[in-house]
This record gives sequence, C-alpha cells and structure tokens, in this order.
Amino acid sequence: MLWLLLLQVWASCLWLGHSEVVPSFENSCPQFFFRETPPNNALEPQDPAWICQRYKNQYYFATLYDRNMRIPVYSAYIYQPGPGKRPKGWLVEPQLMGPAYPKTMEKEWTLINYYNVSLEKLGDSQAILQDYKNLTGLNRGHLNPNGHHYDYSSRMATFTLTNIVPQDEKLNGGAWNNYEQQTMIRKTQGCNITYVVVGAVPGNNYIAKGRVNKPSYLWSSACCMVDNNHMKAWAVIAENDQNEVELLTLGELEEMLTQLYGRGQVSLFDSECPRE
Repeated sequence: MLWLLLLQVWASCLWLGHSEVVPSFENSCPQFFFRETPPNNALEPQDPAWICQRYKNQYYFATLYDRNMRIPVYSAYIYQPGPGKRPKGWLVEPQLMGPAYPKTMEKEWTLINYYNVSLEKLGDSQAILQDYKNLTGLNRGHLNPNGHHYDYSSRMATFTLTNIVPQDEKLNGGAWNNYEQQTMIRKTQGCNITYVVVGAVPGNNYIAKGRVNKPSYLWSSACCMVDNNHMKAWAVIAENDQNEVELLTLGELEEMLTQLYGRGQVSLFDSECPRE
C-alpha cells in the first residue's frame, strides 16, 4: 500500500497547471472581465461549466464550457502580448468529470495512468485528443490565443482542449490569424488595458462521430480602457467555413449574437463599454 500512496503523491506532482470548475465567475475569477462583469446568461448552454483556468498557482483566463457540445462558449482574458515560443502538448480538465477529481489541468495519460480514469469517462463531458485526429479542412482553433499572452506560462495555460474548437483551417491560418496578430495590435494602440471575450456559436455539424460540435461562427469582442475617462470597443465575427472576418461595433456583434443564440438579448460587457 505504501508504494501505491507514493505513486499517487508522485502523480500529483506531475501537474502542469491548475484550473477549477466554479459556481460562477462573479466570485471566483472576475478579474478577466471589464468592471468584473461577465457576459449575461443569454449565452449559457443547457449544461454549462464555469472554469477558472489557472497555471502554476496563477489564474490566466476564464472559460464558459458547453459539456454537451464539448466546446467552449467563450473564453475571457486580458490582452497582454509578448515574445515567446509556442508551447507544445495539450491538457484536459479533470473537474469536468466531477468535483472529486483534481483541480489541475492534466495530460490525458496522467489521468489514465495515475488516477485510474478511462478515456470513455474523460470524454463524457469534454473533448479529448482523439476527437481532433484525422480532421479534413479543420484544425484545433484557440479561442483565447497563446499569442495574446506575454510569457510561456500564460501561453501554456491556453493549451487546454476546453479552450479549443474545430476551426476551418484556412480561416484559422488566414483572416482570423490576421485579426489576432495584426488588427489587435492596431486597435489596442493607446490602450492601458484591454479586456477580451471571444466565443463560438454552435452549428449543425459535428466531428468525431457526433461528439464535438463544429461552430457555425467564431466571434471576438474587446473593451479597451484608454484612461479613466475614455474607452473604446470593437468586435469581429467570421463564418466557420469562410476565410473572412467582419469588423463590427460591440453593439452590432451583440445584436447578431442575440439572433444567433436565440436566448434573449446578449450583453458581453458592462454597460460602460461603448456599443457604437
């Protein structure tokens, strides 16, 4: 029994990051939202999970996850780009299986080999690596992109499958990448702090034999504080089978999402963020 206990202790030391499923963002990791105000419940799916994504004892972003569709609804973060390498390897969220499991982002093999978790159990409530193999015309698209973070730890935290959707590969490497890497730099000129909420609208198609939804649209919104008296905002949306990104006002995006989700008026930021 002693060797088993030592093995469990050793396995717990293999953790790559912390994240945890929480009751809401208001009390757990509100710092990633402008005025500590998350999007309203018009975006909430039938079986939501609120995840505070934490790595090496520090929170880096927040994700609302759809357990049924096995994709994130949105990820919210603060835009802080910097030089750094793209991390390798992918993590999953043990607590989506239940609160008894570790609060740590883990690699699949760690959960299988040291926590006696089957791939079937792991995949019940989230996407797994197998779901994203052998894709045609699609790849793993970050909602919260690693390039919007300033060091290796903050970038590594984005490499969880709870932050990933099946994205059109031309869009991911083309117009969407241009928005993430070029337009954001121009738009954030003069900003002291920029809050971002980026999401995916579920579609009618699936990958992995119906396990993981392929979003119909991807969208991103930003609220920038220039100083105490001045703010600006912008947004984009893209169909997930076209290599085109449409630039919008925040108000225009909220109206489009209200129609696309059909669950009531969508509000992505606190009312102080300009809609025009």
